[in-house]
Amino acid sequence: MDKLTADQNSGVDNSDVLPSEQTTLMTVYLAYAEDEKRQHYLALQVSRDTSLYDVLKQAGWLVEFPDLAKWCDEVADIATPTAKRWHVGIYAQKQPLSYRLQPFDRIEVYRSLSADPMSQRKSKSRS
Repeated sequence: MDKLTADQNSGVDNSDVLPSEQTTLMTVYLAYAEDEKRQHYLALQVSRDTSLYDVLKQAGWLVEFPDLAKWCDEVADIATPTAKRWHVGIYAQKQPLSYRLQPFDRIEVYRSLSADPMSQRKSKSRS
């Protein structure tokens, strides 16, 4: 696993992967903005048949973020993401936890909003 920060190169070094493994492995990226100051990025080598849930588990994010693990348990059997309560997606498209990843997918973990963005804009315009 390669941990990335906002200013690191996002390239992945495959020098320690055997040539035969390179054909069965692919790189995916994970992103989670826990809040304005804590953002998490990760590049991960996974097998070609890895699900969205599996990559969250392999990355250690279900241990590191207990709320995400709890949410995954609650929605594990849902095949169609519901807009308001869905917390993960691929390139801003909400996907079920059973979604099979493609090479270079960017897995995004969405946090709950503390306030409605429309209400915030309205209150700012009144100020």
